[in-house]
Parts: sequence; C-alpha cells; structure tokens
Amino acid sequence: MSSGAIVKLRQADLAQLEALLRANHLPADDCVEQVQHYCASYQGDELIAAGAIEPVAPYGLLRSIVVREDHRGRGLAQRMTRHLLNHARDEGRVAIYLLTETAQAYFASLGFVPIARADVPTAVSQTRQFVSLCPDSASCMCLSLQSNK
Repeated sequence: MSSGAIVKLRQADLAQLEALLRANHLPADDCVEQVQHYCASYQGDELIAAGAIEPVAPYGLLRSIVVREDHRGRGLAQRMTRHLLNHARDEGRVAIYLLTETAQAYFASLGFVPIARADVPTAVSQTRQFVSLCPDSASCMCLSLQSNK
C-alpha cells in the first residue's frame, strides 16, 4: 500500500486506531461502533492517519482527524478531511458538524463556521461525541455541503 493513500480502515487495525487517537488526546471509546466509517492512510502496515464521518441522517459528524506526529506537515490531515467531505457530499449529506478543543482555526480554513450547540440538529446532538465523549468546552462547528456543490 502506498504511503499516504486514503483507504477504508482495516478492521484488524482497530487497536492501532485507538492507540493513535489516545496518543493525541482524542476520544477513542466508541471506535468499535464507528470503525466501519473510518478511512486511513498507512505506511506499510503502520497506521499514520485516520478520520471518519459518522452518518447522522441527513447530516454527518466529522470524527477525530488524526495524523501520527512523525508524519505531520505533509498535508495528510487536509487530504483526509477533503476525502471525507467529498464522500459525504456524494452521499447527499447536507451539512457536517464537528467538535474540537484545539483545531478551530484549522477547520475554519476549510470553511467550517462556529455554531452554538443549541443550533445543532437533535440527531447530531444526541451522538456519543456530543453527549459524553467531548467536553462541553469543545467548540462546535458546521460546514454546509449544499452551498459547496
């Protein structure tokens, strides 16, 4: 597998995903339930980047874009995010939401805008990320996919 190619995460790599998320202080408690939504980049058999969009009809919740520290600065996070957003657009999702404690400026550069948690659709606000995995202090952001066709 070529380094940096974006593919579906291999089920057998769930432990690598959880370790990478935890090493970067990101939620990993529900990975087993969400593993089918994760995409990944590998170097050989080593997971170097991952991310997912959890489908929440007709929306999506962007999940933990993560890049192993020794592979940062190569555009992997942006490529992963764009790949996931393109897939969500192809699926007909109307908007993508996310929670972040540290990457507001990064996601703003990709077109996400801050939004009050109270303005998030109920289906999204009832996901585990919103209810229990991400702290209330995390910023909420949204990207409308309808205007980006």
